[in-house]
Amino acid sequence: MKLQLEKTDGLNTFTAYGEGYVSVNGVRHNCNLAVLPDRLLPNWTQATFETLCAADLELLASLDAEIILLGTGNQLRFPNPELLRPLVQAQKGLEVMDLPAACRTYNILMGEGRKVAVGLLLV
Repeated sequence: MKLQLEKTDGLNTFTAYGEGYVSVNGVRHNCNLAVLPDRLLPNWTQATFETLCAADLELLASLDAEIILLGTGNQLRFPNPELLRPLVQAQKGLEVMDLPAACRTYNILMGEGRKVAVGLLLV
């Protein structure tokens, strides 16, 4: 699916997504990716959903964001609550979504000027 915002002012936005990929500002990515309005973190983790660990979420918790999204691929899956400890310690919440919902939600929040970060599991 292609996504288009009217005004992005040079900020990172999702322009497309599909099976095993996302496009940010028209550039296709096939690896796990963390996205903030002003930066990309390719390969933020090498984990699959099944091998996700607390250190992976610790990296997301350390980002300068007030809202953190986790895209779990084509299927909505919730991580083990033990993995959320770094987010609890950083006093940040986590919204878990499937990949399409995470891309759309990120674009909306970013377009509103919110400090948002999204970690996407593509592998």
